[in-house]
Amino acid sequence: MTLPSPRLVGLPPVASPHTRLLVLGSFPGVASLKAQQYYGHPRNHFWPIAGALLGFDAKALSYEQLVAAAQAAGLGLWDTYAACEREGSLDSAIRAPQFNDLSALVNQLPGLCGIAHNGGESARGRRHTASFGVPLFVLPSTSPANASWSFERKLAAWREAFTACGLI
Repeated sequence: MTLPSPRLVGLPPVASPHTRLLVLGSFPGVASLKAQQYYGHPRNHFWPIAGALLGFDAKALSYEQLVAAAQAAGLGLWDTYAACEREGSLDSAIRAPQFNDLSALVNQLPGLCGIAHNGGESARGRRHTASFGVPLFVLPSTSPANASWSFERKLAAWREAFTACGLI
């Protein structure tokens, strides 16, 4: 008999009334949940991409400084799912997902001009985010599991969303 996967709960949003681009991951991986940090896996490309685009050295900053730099630039972070069952960190292992209340958050972001879905699993939530009246960007996952995309290729794709929302 197989035991059910544990019910996992995600992280709170990182956003402010100054958020212009809201990045939605699917659900934090094991390393991120353990550290209670967005994109906490050391090989995840999110922070290096954000740093390259926004002009900070991601490797030199603490998590708190990374979040502050992101927020100062108008970048917000959250996930499509609030909770799920999953063994490991792969999106393909997500079971019984519960959506975050994205509408409630978006209503608190008067300057929002775009939502970026970080990867395909996050983009499954497009039916929820499409009604918010802002452009949607489906971007390549920054996860180390997305090894088919080079850092440079991911950077170019992410640059389009950051540019469209006036972050750079």
